[in-house]
Amino acid sequence: MLATNDDEIMDEEAGRILFAQSCSFIAGVTGDGKIPVSHLPEIAFAGRSNVGKSSLVNALTGRSTLARVSKTPGRTRQLNFFELGRRLGLVDLPGYGFAKAPKGEIRAWTEMMRTYLSGRANLRRVCILIDSRHGTKPSDIEFMDLLDETAVSYQLVLTKTDQINQAEGEDRKREFAALARHGALHPRLISTSARTGAGIALLRAELAALALPAGLALPAANA
Repeated sequence: MLATNDDEIMDEEAGRILFAQSCSFIAGVTGDGKIPVSHLPEIAFAGRSNVGKSSLVNALTGRSTLARVSKTPGRTRQLNFFELGRRLGLVDLPGYGFAKAPKGEIRAWTEMMRTYLSGRANLRRVCILIDSRHGTKPSDIEFMDLLDETAVSYQLVLTKTDQINQAEGEDRKREFAALARHGALHPRLISTSARTGAGIALLRAELAALALPAGLALPAANA
């Protein structure tokens, strides 16, 4: 059954309400740290360095909290955990694709990712951000293969779409269609621009559908 315009408006409003809630920093975890326990559904954001991850999450939440924490010196190689409105967990994953990084660092990063992805029962989806100007790269495909291996659902989100023309946009869609072999890939590609706001309401609605219903939000820690 196809969604009506009213259904889409309601979904987008639910997403707006959720992402307007308070977003609290919970923990930052490095390779040798302990991943915090959470009973909330969780969404993780991943992508190559400079893909526009911080800008996108800022646009989603309407605040700079996540970007500010992630830019703190020493935190570029850790998982940053947040709680949104006591209904949804958000995880900022370290950027990948550093071909010139030391092999030991790459190995430690890969093991940390594998540990998190394979043992996180409440992880509902990973949003893989793709710079629309450049399309998918080998490091993106490698990360998708890892998610296929660990059976984690993931969705591709194009960033910076205000900086490409229509022909380049069609190229990105063709690239996406060619990725159908990836079993854990969500069938919907979302195109966004943090600068213009394009696609932000749609992405909020997609992610809000994975959160706890408002009536089931976890109580505050001091409640």
